[in-house]
Amino acid sequence: MKSKGDSISSLKKVNISYMKNFEISVLDLAPVKQGKSIHDSFQDSLSLANFTENLNYNRFWLAEHHNMESIASSATSVLIGFIANGTKKIRVGSGGIMLPNHSSLVIAEQFGTLESLFPGRIDLGLGRAPGTDGLTAQALGRNPAIINEQFPRQILELQKYFSKENSNALVRAIPGEGLDIPLYILGSSTDSAWLAAELGLPYAFAGHFAPEQMEMAFNIYREHFEPSKQLDKPYILACVNGVAAETTEEAHKLSTTLFQAFINIVRNDRKPFSPPVDDMDDVVWSPMEKSMVLQKLRYTFIGDQSEIAEKLKSFQEKFNIDELMINSHIYDHQKRLDSYDIIRKAKDSLFKA
Repeated sequence: MKSKGDSISSLKKVNISYMKNFEISVLDLAPVKQGKSIHDSFQDSLSLANFTENLNYNRFWLAEHHNMESIASSATSVLIGFIANGTKKIRVGSGGIMLPNHSSLVIAEQFGTLESLFPGRIDLGLGRAPGTDGLTAQALGRNPAIINEQFPRQILELQKYFSKENSNALVRAIPGEGLDIPLYILGSSTDSAWLAAELGLPYAFAGHFAPEQMEMAFNIYREHFEPSKQLDKPYILACVNGVAAETTEEAHKLSTTLFQAFINIVRNDRKPFSPPVDDMDDVVWSPMEKSMVLQKLRYTFIGDQSEIAEKLKSFQEKFNIDELMINSHIYDHQKRLDSYDIIRKAKDSLFKA
């Protein structure tokens, strides 16, 4: 176990004179835990939003998923309204809305309503994946044969609906028309990197579950970025997993909830999140499952404050991002709050004069 003296000493050794500063934000899935209700999940999400707002996190995003007992953020726009109404200054948005699951007009109206209720605080992050299994995607009305042409077309439709110039059109988004609602393109492969670059929109990558192509996607986006009305230069947001605690040992134990959740994904078992265990080998995962989980969780920052600071530094030196979004699957709510507090302190320690 590291002493406080060791942690402080380790922090002092960090040299970041050449490293670009970056924002930190929160990704929340309204996780459902064993023995807890969905109402509890929503209250925990609001508590987390209030807590991280007070820590000056930049934004709080919620992600659209369907048909999963472990995630309650399926009605994403509704939940964004709940969180925005319970906070004061933090930006609230979608990370993301899975656009081909919806009509472009409906999303324009929903986010136009949110922006009208909470001016200057709403983000619209957009993805093309279904956020669920194939059968549920079919129930949502998706046509997989046209997704690659539908998704870019829908983004252009949203931009049209939000524009003042659409006021003379036969179909208008009210609320929505004329509002400044920033769009973000989400991706877990290189496909959306090309699209975000072409449209000149900010780009967010899902490194918390699909890290394999992240570096290549960032390179594509930077090299091919075309300035737009929304953005004059590339803006990159990376999402990673973060589990921080007072000691390394505690952080690794808390992280077993995350590892169990990813084993369940591999096994197509969507049950609520499990409490931590002392040893992951007690869960009995096969060598193949372990390899798959470790690959998917490559960008998971686990440790005490000094270790988190070193991992943040290493990540930023490699990727030079503008914003880091933290997803933290921790079973105990207070421990989850503590983790975000420690991560905030770790990040701030890197940029102290």
